[in-house]
Amino acid sequence: MKTRRWIKGLALACAALTPVSPALAETVRVFAAASLQGPLDAVAEGWDAEVVISYGGSGAIARQVSQGAPADVVILANVAWSDWLVDGGHVTATPRALLSNSLVVIGPDGAAPLPDATAATLLGRLNGGRLAMGQHMSVPAGIYAHAWLTHTGAWGDLSPHLAETENVRAALALVAREETPLGIVYASDAAASDDVSVLWDIPKDSHPAILYPGLALTPLGADFLDHLATRTDVFVAAGFSLP
Repeated sequence: MKTRRWIKGLALACAALTPVSPALAETVRVFAAASLQGPLDAVAEGWDAEVVISYGGSGAIARQVSQGAPADVVILANVAWSDWLVDGGHVTATPRALLSNSLVVIGPDGAAPLPDATAATLLGRLNGGRLAMGQHMSVPAGIYAHAWLTHTGAWGDLSPHLAETENVRAALALVAREETPLGIVYASDAAASDDVSVLWDIPKDSHPAILYPGLALTPLGADFLDHLATRTDVFVAAGFSLP
């Protein structure tokens, strides 16, 4: 049985400078959106070779890949970033829609549900605190959250009260540790933590569709994506949905 080594985070710049030894020739190098952590680990356990997964924000991943960081598979949480890689000529892969998701407003475990999610109710619940969410210019969960807040007319009131993070799991952690009273994360993130409660389900028609495109950059990567497509049940059980 081959040992699987997991890399959490984005030490990609260093990885780009490290030659791949013959012993690791069959290693599948996966760069994946942070929100996939957990179910993607479980799916990778069923692969018959070593899998090295680097998790991070989709924007950071896309920029690293564009600069030559080695990857067999890239799985992002936003179509715009996969289009940026393809349209910019950084990769020649065809994006493949793998999964979907939804947004929720969360609070610490046991917090009361919101009666609605207007600017007034959100500000009232914040009570001087901050709303945790991914960076609204680069992190997909933050981009979707920004679209929702803009759609509801709440962005102008809420934007001075944000705690923006480099990936969605960091926003989840702020709420789980009760460092912020509210956060906006994916439904799958909320399902992964016992330390938060879902306070409001954000309507899917209030922001662009949340899709996870996968890009196979090598034949080995294509094989791994095929394997992933046979295990979508693991992701659905973790709170994701199919596109």
